[in-house]
Amino acid sequence: MLRDNGPMCSYCGCENIEVIGRFMGEHVDLVNAAGVLRRAIGAADPAAVRAAATALAELLTPHTVAEEAGLFTVMARDEEFSDHIERLCSEHEDLDAALAGIADGAWERYPAFERALRDHIDREDNGLFPAAAIAFAGPEWDEVHDLTPPPAAVAGQPS
Repeated sequence: MLRDNGPMCSYCGCENIEVIGRFMGEHVDLVNAAGVLRRAIGAADPAAVRAAATALAELLTPHTVAEEAGLFTVMARDEEFSDHIERLCSEHEDLDAALAGIADGAWERYPAFERALRDHIDREDNGLFPAAAIAFAGPEWDEVHDLTPPPAAVAGQPS
């Protein structure tokens, strides 16, 4: 399924595939929310840190659930991608744990968290997503679309 609007990826156009465009847009939102958390930590404001960490988790958790339910499930069936998908899923767990620790007061873990988040996003945006765009034909994308919960449903809101 192709998107009708929005900018294309700078080198392969994979962002024009609806689910990839969605995930790349969510990556931008995640980086922006991480910046809010970084500034709250810099201001040494415990209430702001807790609020920013909660807001980031409310973006991160539904995003990773959606990736794993659709795109990762279909890609993992291919032996060429299965190890990479396993690594990305493990990184999702690590990011969740690191963010929870930061929310609980381990602010010193933030620089490593942000680095890991940005590296993870880079592996998806510049590795996995273009590979999927090349590897999949129409039926695979239809299945990915069918398996991927819509953003509102993932976040626990009515769709």
